[in-house]
Amino acid sequence: IDRNNVSAARLRGFEADLHLVGQQFNTVLSILYVGYILMQIPSNMFLNYIGRPSLYLPTAMMIWGAISVSTGITTNFVDVLLTRFFLGFVEAAFFPGSLFLLSKWYKRSELGQRTALLSCGSLISNAFGALIASGILGSMEGKLGRAAWRWLFFIEGALTIFVALCAPFILPDFPSTPCRWLTPLERRLAEWRIEEDFAGIHDGSEAEHGSKAGFISAVTDWKVWWLALALASMIVSLSFVAFFPTLSATMGYNRTDTLLLCAPPWIFATLVSFAVARHSDKTGERFWHITVPLLFGIVGFAIAAATLNTGARYFSLFLMAQSYAAFITFLVWVSNSIPRPASKRAVALALINGYSQLGNVTGSYVWPTAWGPTYR
Repeated sequence: IDRNNVSAARLRGFEADLHLVGQQFNTVLSILYVGYILMQIPSNMFLNYIGRPSLYLPTAMMIWGAISVSTGITTNFVDVLLTRFFLGFVEAAFFPGSLFLLSKWYKRSELGQRTALLSCGSLISNAFGALIASGILGSMEGKLGRAAWRWLFFIEGALTIFVALCAPFILPDFPSTPCRWLTPLERRLAEWRIEEDFAGIHDGSEAEHGSKAGFISAVTDWKVWWLALALASMIVSLSFVAFFPTLSATMGYNRTDTLLLCAPPWIFATLVSFAVARHSDKTGERFWHITVPLLFGIVGFAIAAATLNTGARYFSLFLMAQSYAAFITFLVWVSNSIPRPASKRAVALALINGYSQLGNVTGSYVWPTAWGPTYR
């Protein structure tokens, strides 16, 4: 929600109040991914070193919630640019760190559904974030002398901080870390499951556990770079996510209805993504489970570019949104393809996810306002 709420704010005077012109809004979107890219590898290396995701990830969440709140007091282009950069910088800890945490607890055949559940949080946030935004933007204009879009950042940032305060009591650490809810034998069983899944390949010696060794091993593995390039290419086609309210607005409805219409496509995408991930786990096949959703997404792009018919354009949004299932399945493929030791896997997951965000930097500029409403 904190990453994409700027798109909803755009519908309620965000650009005008901050005096944004030309491509400055696109730069506001893209700068987040610069910070996101820079921090992912150091963050995952640090997480692997301390072994306490139950503390590290909620702390990062609390900080980015505070940064999101501060976006509501920005007054110009430079202010919002800085808040967006640092939002991405801190938020970089969460997604690759969560993927790394899942890979510590679940076997390769189990990762699809778990990664889908994690990623569906993003999809659900697109759906219900739009509903929340419609309520805030429709009712908070002028309250305490503040524009509605500023209240959007205040309220949603505060919600993030609240969730961050609750997270340490729910989020587990790695199986190797002592905890209250598992006995030593149960923790060892959790570790043994992963060792067995890798056909007896252990994490190796203590030297192999080192952050430096893991970094070198990851950046010198050609497979890591090919996976990063493939995911970056895919991310460009998924850059419509940040512009979804804008695409919905091309159907000609008022601001509140525009945001409400954003929800059903993302609910549909959530269901499709989970079904695809579950079937992919069951069959052990990844390639076609990535390719088919992308092909349907291409059909959605073609429909949106070819017609201004309201029904057809709305249908195209469903097809575009469901292509996110390919992204989720690809992340599972990445986790399955990176061998141990864990220090390498931590760096590789961050490197691939971080490099892929170059697609979002590029994609932020492929939806200029002048090309609307068909964006051909």
